[in-house]
Amino acid sequence: MSDSDNLAYQGLRPDQILACVERLGFHADGRLLALNSYENRVYQVGIEDQPPLIAKFYRPGRWSDAAILEEHAFALEMAAADIPLVGPLEIVGQTLHHIDAFRLAVYPRRGGRWPELDDEGLLQQIGRLVGRMHNVGETRPFRHRPALDSDSFGYASMESILDAEVLPDELFDAYQTLAEDLLERV
Repeated sequence: MSDSDNLAYQGLRPDQILACVERLGFHADGRLLALNSYENRVYQVGIEDQPPLIAKFYRPGRWSDAAILEEHAFALEMAAADIPLVGPLEIVGQTLHHIDAFRLAVYPRRGGRWPELDDEGLLQQIGRLVGRMHNVGETRPFRHRPALDSDSFGYASMESILDAEVLPDELFDAYQTLAEDLLERV
């Protein structure tokens, strides 16, 4: 990740988003809607005479290209196993695209709804679905995706917060003891 890539990502403008989608061969109609995303920048982009697409711009420095491609391959494997999810579109045989300073993928737009979590039958269906997802995931190990573990996503994060001196003095000890207690249970 270069500083210029990071600056470009921070300053990502609507005209750049539309231009990237057009360089992938789509004819944007100018409609653009920012969608919620914790890590990346995700937009619904209107396409002339077609349904909108979802364009996902990856934050520099978070995941390597190899990790993103591994995740895309996993999504496509799950879709091939009839697991209902929306995988990235393959354009000229690629799911991850590099345009100017940006890394992006495009997806078809699919609607959804929040599940009724008090419906016992639906909870069983969700449980079976998660089991099917794990079955696909167990077919081979991930090599590039960061592991979710208490050391890197727990203790290291806690230490980072404590070292950054961002907590008010009166909350420092309370945060540290609570975080340590929670991480011990994890």
